[in-house]
Amino acid sequence: MSGRGDSEISETRKERSETPEGDHAEVPADAETLDDVQNPAGDGEDAAEDTEDPADDEEDLDDPAQVARRARWTAAVTGVLLALAGLAASTLRATGSAPALVPAAYGLGAAVCALAAFLGSRGRTRRALWLLVTGVMVMALGDQFD
Repeated sequence: MSGRGDSEISETRKERSETPEGDHAEVPADAETLDDVQNPAGDGEDAAEDTEDPADDEEDLDDPAQVARRARWTAAVTGVLLALAGLAASTLRATGSAPALVPAAYGLGAAVCALAAFLGSRGRTRRALWLLVTGVMVMALGDQFD
């Protein structure tokens, strides 16, 4: 990859699940069974069946595959939305009395954002981000010619 420390996942799932010695929950001295520790009220119902484990949700959020999937979706959807906005602005400016450079700039910016959406859907999220920024800058520059 790029060699940057934040560009690769440095921890494995096993390393994240390990806890230091002092971080374990303390067990009450009068707890005789595991049920007493999980359900101190002692009402006989299994509390683990009724509620979800919040650690499972945290694992899903920290899962590298889930993070990458979310980044791809975000880059693709943002690129498509900006490309549609650029095409709409280009169409509106082309029908008005604006110079020809203005709708061309909006169209070019929309094309760059569409390329960013394609790259983002393929997993090239860092390049997609820079292309999104470039596309919006081209559209803003074109707006200055009006």
